[in-house]
Amino acid sequence: MSDESNLLGLALRRWRDRLDPADVGLPRGGARRAAGLRREELAGLAGLSVDYLVRLEQGRATRPSEQVVAALARTLQLAAAERDHLYRLARLPPPSSGRVSSHIPPGVQRLLARLGDQPLAVFGADWSLLTWTPLWSALLGDPAQIPRHRRNLVRDTFLPPRTPEHSPVRPESGDGMLEEALVADLRTAEVAYPDDPGLRELIGECRARSPRFAELWAQGAVGLHLGDRKTISHPLVGDVTLDCDVLTVPGADLRIVAYTAPAGSPSAEKLDFLRVGAVTGSADHLL
Repeated sequence: MSDESNLLGLALRRWRDRLDPADVGLPRGGARRAAGLRREELAGLAGLSVDYLVRLEQGRATRPSEQVVAALARTLQLAAAERDHLYRLARLPPPSSGRVSSHIPPGVQRLLARLGDQPLAVFGADWSLLTWTPLWSALLGDPAQIPRHRRNLVRDTFLPPRTPEHSPVRPESGDGMLEEALVADLRTAEVAYPDDPGLRELIGECRARSPRFAELWAQGAVGLHLGDRKTISHPLVGDVTLDCDVLTVPGADLRIVAYTAPAGSPSAEKLDFLRVGAVTGSADHLL
């Protein structure tokens, strides 16, 4: 296929060339033939094979799935208009405003890349995990080892089995307040995104399989999950007690979950210990 007719491939290469490695948490060191990200770097960050990315850029693959396009849009840090253009180039309808978005604005992605030595993660309005830092993986368990549909805090809280890869977490306020806050959050999302089939499926599954979720749902609480103090039982360093804050992103309906400890505290020292192994060679955990 000629370059002139390979609009999808041209756009992918242009966006890849403009992305600075530092913006995705990668070092700039060494000779780089590519102006921005290398193909293998983009493929790894987006969860694709290098061969498939090559075929997309060369026009030998022209109909990527919605999941692939969403991953590329996040990894390439596209603005909303650029994301919609990528969907159209892939012959897919852009995400509807009535659906939960998995798009992470470029500024939020740059923030996470620069704070990669902290345990941070970004969740969608339905509490699906979208991206995380290396120290989040070191502290709580690597989400990359969990099937994608299970990377949802509501599903993991209410539907057995609990994700075995996670380090156990004990909220200071007890499990009840977290459960109530998550159900209230999901009820708010249901009103905001009435056309989202994944959200409807999540709510229906939890109501059918979890008596506790069904009870809370029937109570009709509405609110937001904000934060708590939590103790994480880590298999290597033992109990780590941290403040857990939930920050919202205006205009994007995302939740940034951040774990922090007072400087010089025993928990801060344990985070420092985990950070040594987490930061070294772990940039590919930042999706």
